[in-house]
Amino acid sequence: MRLLLLLSAALAIHAETVKQGSALKVHAPAAAVSARLNDRTIRLFPEPGGTTFGLMPIAIDAKPGAYTLDLLDKSGAAIQTVPVQVLDAHFRKQNVAMAESTAALKPSPGEVETTAAFRNTVSDTRYWTEPFELPVRGCMTSPFGVQRYLNGKPTGAAHAGLDQRSPAGAPIHAIAAGVVRFVQEWNLHGRTVAIDHGQGLESIYLHMSKTAATEGQHVNKGDIIGYVGTTGRSTAPHLHWTIYANSIPVNPLDWVKVAPCAPRRDVPKPTARSTSRPRQ
Repeated sequence: MRLLLLLSAALAIHAETVKQGSALKVHAPAAAVSARLNDRTIRLFPEPGGTTFGLMPIAIDAKPGAYTLDLLDKSGAAIQTVPVQVLDAHFRKQNVAMAESTAALKPSPGEVETTAAFRNTVSDTRYWTEPFELPVRGCMTSPFGVQRYLNGKPTGAAHAGLDQRSPAGAPIHAIAAGVVRFVQEWNLHGRTVAIDHGQGLESIYLHMSKTAATEGQHVNKGDIIGYVGTTGRSTAPHLHWTIYANSIPVNPLDWVKVAPCAPRRDVPKPTARSTSRPRQ
């Protein structure tokens, strides 16, 4: 995630570069109440120091190239314009092999709608501060943004979160403070907890074996919200988690550091050994 600094007093504006799937931290003059980039407009919130702040997400599939970020006042008029260069993140492809019965799972009633409503929520209070905490300690099995194939067939979708290997039953921690917006058990997501961190930042945690949070609960960074499992469309115990910035999934690796898992090597089978005694 990049930091965008707007020095309104001197009218000095720094051009910014940002990769696909990342977010710009926008610090703007106090008169700016929203920001617009291409066809996306976000709210800006007052912050200490007489400026406003918001998160401008860049979608995974945004076309690389030159853009402009407009800072808008209450009337919707642009008071400043900032050049932004979106870079190609060079997301890879990844195939996931799973049983056909698991691959054929369909969303539970309300699963898609509830998740979409959560993503689109923008609450006024900011609960989060940096740095964020890793939800589990496991290494990364699937990075953000990879183009997903399922049993060798393209899904047409990118991986919108991060997968971490972790043993079943390991505790899952909130990455930052916030309010739990829902706790559900679904066909695709499995047992799920969603947290609103405020001012357009949210996180969601999937495939739990057991949840440990309740809807409406305020949680602090590091609080246990559930336990690792393999419920829903999952092939083994792990945690899939996603960060949303103003409804758009953004790369968790801009916020935390996670080492990729080392490739697993097949252990050679022991060769048969004779138990007969040598001849005398």
